Amino acid sequence: MSEMSVEKRIEFLKDEINKSNYKYYVEENPYLSDFEYDKMFAELKELEEKYPLLKTSDSPTQRVGSVSEKFFSHKHKYRLYSLDNTYNEEELRVWYEKICKEYEQELELVCELKIDGLAIALTYEEGLFTLGVTRGDGVTGENITQNLKTVKAIPLKLFEPKTLEVRGEIYMPKPSFEKLNEEALQAGEKVFANPRNAASGSLRQLDSTITAKRDLSMFTYTGIFEDEDDKQIKTHYDGMMKLKALGFKINPNIKLVKNIQGAIDYCKEWDKKRADLDYATDGVVIKVNNIAIQKDLGYTARAPKWATAFKFPPEEVTTKLIDIELNTGKTGVITPVAILEPVQLAGSTVSRASLHNFDEIARLDIRIGDTVLIKKAAEIIPKVIKYMDSKVHKSLPKYAAPTHCPACGALLKERDGVGLYCDNPKCSQLMCAKIEYWASKEAMDIDFVGPSIIQQLYDKKFISSPVDLYRLTTEDLMQLELVQEKSATNIYNAIQNSKVRPLNKLITALGIRYVGKETADILAGEFSSLDELKQATVERLYAIDGIGNIMAESIYEYFQDKNHLRMLDELKSLGINPTSKPKPKSDILAGKIFVLTGTLQNMTRDEASAIIKSHGGKTSSSVSKKTNYVLAGENAGSKLDKANELGVIILTENDFLEMIKDNKDL
Repeated sequence: MSEMSVEKRIEFLKDEINKSNYKYYVEENPYLSDFEYDKMFAELKELEEKYPLLKTSDSPTQRVGSVSEKFFSHKHKYRLYSLDNTYNEEELRVWYEKICKEYEQELELVCELKIDGLAIALTYEEGLFTLGVTRGDGVTGENITQNLKTVKAIPLKLFEPKTLEVRGEIYMPKPSFEKLNEEALQAGEKVFANPRNAASGSLRQLDSTITAKRDLSMFTYTGIFEDEDDKQIKTHYDGMMKLKALGFKINPNIKLVKNIQGAIDYCKEWDKKRADLDYATDGVVIKVNNIAIQKDLGYTARAPKWATAFKFPPEEVTTKLIDIELNTGKTGVITPVAILEPVQLAGSTVSRASLHNFDEIARLDIRIGDTVLIKKAAEIIPKVIKYMDSKVHKSLPKYAAPTHCPACGALLKERDGVGLYCDNPKCSQLMCAKIEYWASKEAMDIDFVGPSIIQQLYDKKFISSPVDLYRLTTEDLMQLELVQEKSATNIYNAIQNSKVRPLNKLITALGIRYVGKETADILAGEFSSLDELKQATVERLYAIDGIGNIMAESIYEYFQDKNHLRMLDELKSLGINPTSKPKPKSDILAGKIFVLTGTLQNMTRDEASAIIKSHGGKTSSSVSKKTNYVLAGENAGSKLDKANELGVIILTENDFLEMIKDNKDL
């Protein structure tokens, strides 16, 4: 085969495979059989390996993935704004009427389902995909181009040689999410809380071959054209149709409506139908259709004035309470969990729900056999609200709180007038819970060491405390079910790698009563080592912002316990003794105390806390007169109320990011 004919053959194969990807992943209309597709792909790969100079960036073989050392930040050419939210029909009408009054006419609107995923910006130069960046803070994101190339709904080459930037939402279909979590459970690994977290975690893999194995997709929701189309496209809807013609996947449920009533009808329709979708949606985005009016309306400091997001109310369903399961946690506290008849709720199958404690069960007066109403708090955690059938309820026996530990049979004690706890140091469930918490992401973050692995290790008497993890050998690990040599090596390496976790992670892992990750961060900022923390008096601890009297006494008592001191000495002998104190990037937040509450959109509260500390600030778990700022996300609760009561400055996520960037109002 001559080089010229090779080049033509490669172009033919690329076009056919790209066309097949578009038909399958965008139009959901298969074009080639799996056999034909695989045969063409194998031929293309073979030809590109033989003639490497003919391999191009738009080749389907570039979707396979590679390994990167880190992600690099990238400043967006065009800022990605947030959206203001509306929660009911009245708020929607107020938003719309305010705009219409300014233009003295009713305005067309475009309605699109709000996909619960990860926002990204894609750059195309003369039709070729050249750059993919996460939303980040809207001004700067992370370059994850290689990972995005593995998402088959993202075209590597457009049907026309256009230069433009598009924004879209990466998501994981519900069936793929459930399959991923099933596989994780079988492997004894951690599961994702929801499809959005799964999509985000998959996209941020340094090894994009892992991303390639995850079933991710994307809906495009806007485009910024840099040629004659910028002037020719007069409406948002026309722009979306142009993006579809170029090869982008847009949500098929997009709808152009004449006025706000049409938008309200759309929101009501999809609030009822959203459970039938194979992807998660938490609302509707409503935009003014006329682009000239969009430009005229402009933006506030954080959001466009010409668009709003209508948030669906939390979904509620009824099901039967089959049983109340009792679990012994890492501090010995017995936690009741509702075991439910499986039911679909907000896009996932729910069979368990939180009951918090036995006082909550008494307050709700729920009984085994009741029909109960459940909802997802912040669209994530299932929660029992109340019983529904009074007649059936009265015929059921009242629930009696346990008197003995469900795991070891030890007599339970009462703590703080609310919780029941087991203080038997030999309780198997208590110790396994301590080890599981030690290995968790917020503590020592040990990959591959999940509940199944820990239970097997404990049952085989290989471990009886977290310290024993660091004495395990690959030979020990290979004696576990379904653990072969490669898996054993991965687990062993993950355990050894955790030895270098920073001081705040180790303090969190100790599981000191009342000390969570926020308090651990505070302690790590005050003390340079565990040895220094061990010497602290109650008075010294209480003097620290964010450490109350009860907490100070608990920390002090922990380090007076001989068993705890012996464990710390063993850890030190095994090479676990972090002493470094992180150096702040700047001191622009020095002396400032932040409290974080609610769900942030573009970062986790841990990430926000890390930013605060990197600039010399501190975080606290409670609002007081000493608090300088409260960073409030969605579904903020009592902390926000307390901040308003005390007159504490309340920041939105965007306010906070602009404060860090511009050093404002400090």
